Amino acid sequence: MDSLATLSPQALAEACASAMWDDDQASQRLGMTIESIGPGTAVLAMTVDGSKTNGHRTCHGGFIFTLADSAFAFACNSYNTRSVAQHCSVTFIAPAFEGDRLIATAREVQRYGRSGIYDIVVTNQKGEAIAEFRGHSRTIGGTLVPAE
Repeated sequence: MDSLATLSPQALAEACASAMWDDDQASQRLGMTIESIGPGTAVLAMTVDGSKTNGHRTCHGGFIFTLADSAFAFACNSYNTRSVAQHCSVTFIAPAFEGDRLIATAREVQRYGRSGIYDIVVTNQKGEAIAEFRGHSRTIGGTLVPAE
C-alpha cells in the first residue's frame, strides 16, 4: 500500500473500510455487505431473512437500526480517525418484509472538531424509504490504518 500521505481521500476511505470490516463481526454475521464507500459516505446492504422478523412478520426495527448504524460507522470512520456514535435516533417510516433487500445510504452532513453529524436513509430494493437515521459521531483518537 502507498504511504498514507500519498493516498487519495477515496483510497484512504477504502483502506479504512477494509480495516474496519476485518474486525466487524456483527455486520458480517448479520449478512451485511459494503456496497460503496467514500470520504464521509457509505452504502451497506442486508437481506431480511426469517431470523430478522418479529411477531408482526416484519423486519425487527433493531435490525434496521443496526444496518443504519453500521453504514454510519463506516462513513464517520472514513478519514482514518477512530470515531464512535455519540448519539443516534431513528424514525421508522414503513415496514420491511422477509426477502427485502435493505440498503442504508450514509452521508456526512457536518464535521467539525471531534464531532460529526450523519444522515442515513434505509430503503428497500424498490427504493421505498423504510427508515431515516441521524447519527452524531465523536472521534476518540487512534487510527484504523497505521502509518508506515
